Amino acid sequence: MSDFFITASGTEIGKTHVAAGMIRHWRAGGVPARALKPVASGYDPLLAAESDAGILLRAMGKAAVTDKDVAAICPWRFPDPISPDMAAARCGRRIPFDELVAFCKAALAETPAPLLVEGVGGAMVPLDETRTVRDWIAALGLEVVLVAGGYLGTISHTLCTVEALRARAIPIAAIVINPMEPLPVPVGQTRETLLRHLGKGAPPVLVGSTPDWLAWVNDAARR
Repeated sequence: MSDFFITASGTEIGKTHVAAGMIRHWRAGGVPARALKPVASGYDPLLAAESDAGILLRAMGKAAVTDKDVAAICPWRFPDPISPDMAAARCGRRIPFDELVAFCKAALAETPAPLLVEGVGGAMVPLDETRTVRDWIAALGLEVVLVAGGYLGTISHTLCTVEALRARAIPIAAIVINPMEPLPVPVGQTRETLLRHLGKGAPPVLVGSTPDWLAWVNDAARR
């Protein structure tokens, strides 16, 4: 079964919404999928259940989520809602890249079911002085599910992200558009434009929660 890295063309676009939807869909079909959210900024321990990691834990069947539960899948948590390298620095800390990669690889090695690793922010968000989320993805060797929005500017942001991933030979399993209001154009037009500019060999471009997207999720669990 396939494991995936969930990244996006920017922040607050819906990575957690998409990842939790995949987990719930797989689990409803009897596939005990899991997820990690190793790095989070803007985290409040008093709102653990509402955090991105908390949402993923609830999708995995955790009824009552505590800060301790979150820590198991999200070891690097910072209170300020800013770039994770800056958020860590404000706490007098830094994100240890090698430890981050090792944490994910250990979970990938011990989990037979599909495992999703959700990133932080977009694919080019800095993690430390020199490395970005893209370096993290490359180190894990995972295929990407790239989450895009339907807002004005999403086409440029998505195409730039695809180019950044392709430059490191990072495979994109699918692009999923998570429609965000207000929509300047129907989401189908955004999809058609992306496909036209992505050209030959483009990954599937799907709209979240549609039958085509759910069919892709089903197929992904059986690969």
